[in-house]
Amino acid sequence: MQWDLPNPFIHRVRVSAEHVDGLHHANNAEYVRWCEATAWAHSAALGLDVINYQDLDRGMAIRHGQYDYILAAKEANELVFGTWLTEVDGRLNMTRHFQVFRAADGALVLRAQWRLVCIELSSGRPKRMPAIFKEIYSPAVTAPGG
Repeated sequence: MQWDLPNPFIHRVRVSAEHVDGLHHANNAEYVRWCEATAWAHSAALGLDVINYQDLDRGMAIRHGQYDYILAAKEANELVFGTWLTEVDGRLNMTRHFQVFRAADGALVLRAQWRLVCIELSSGRPKRMPAIFKEIYSPAVTAPGG
């Protein structure tokens, strides 16, 4: 597997019958769910989970998602998701990248990018990141090219 950036956070998924659509491949909507699961696993590994978000009344919400579907995955394929934080401005915005490979042959299946914004959960309005977000997320940034 040729990762676009070094040291991805890795999350593995197995495609099951429930993920496959009438075209006999993993439905595109499943990749959105799997990216979300990967992002949450990464965030929790860094030290911020959904309970922390709720306690702080803050969260990072997707404001723009881009998904480039390159190859299909089929039932029983194991997929290897890699993710990185590539930007944290310390105020409102964060960028996360994903790359997905089929484990069996190392084929690139998907590239994705999220632009996220910090929101107040109780109102849904953009709000400045709490200090703990900056403290945990900023050191985890992997800059493109390095």
